[in-house]
Amino acid sequence: MKRFILFALAAIAFVGCSKQPNSMKNEVYNNIMTRVSVRQFTGEKISAEQIDTLLRAAMAAPSAINKQPWAFIVVTDEGIISRLGEELPFSRCSNHPACAIVPCGDLSKAIEGDMAAFWINDVSAATENLLLAAHSMGLGAVWTGVHPNMERMAQVQGILGLPEHIIPLCIVPVGVPAEQPEVKDKFRTDNIHYNGW
Repeated sequence: MKRFILFALAAIAFVGCSKQPNSMKNEVYNNIMTRVSVRQFTGEKISAEQIDTLLRAAMAAPSAINKQPWAFIVVTDEGIISRLGEELPFSRCSNHPACAIVPCGDLSKAIEGDMAAFWINDVSAATENLLLAAHSMGLGAVWTGVHPNMERMAQVQGILGLPEHIIPLCIVPVGVPAEQPEVKDKFRTDNIHYNGW
């Protein structure tokens, strides 16, 4: 009897495990396909736990040789957010986000030599994870570019007091959405080539 019960429990566990990846895959796929850039926010605060979740998702990204050459500046101070919005209007920081997260490359952790610029790929992957995590939590966010614009980079470095080896890639304002942008279908078959051009 004990063997039968153990076998039955094992079978149930196996069936449960075999179904889970499909449902998880669908959730992940739907999250990717419905993410939109949110540029208007309610000004409502978000919790430290929510910010921590966003950063954990960001740092789960892949990186070349697992160097993880990133640093994240989390701006919650309303005065600094306001200054970012005034001096960098493209950043949407004047639109009442709860915080702004600035993903940066940490050149002291980057691969040395000719492959140093891989930090851009790595921090970009982390930023996309952050955006997807925000969407999955019911928050809004938008990627606003800083690197490689030298003027923007200098402004962000100045406002945030960044050392020379910390390079801001972008600014991501995050908050409770005050708008619901339409989901865009960006799939284009003419962008696809098999086995060469």
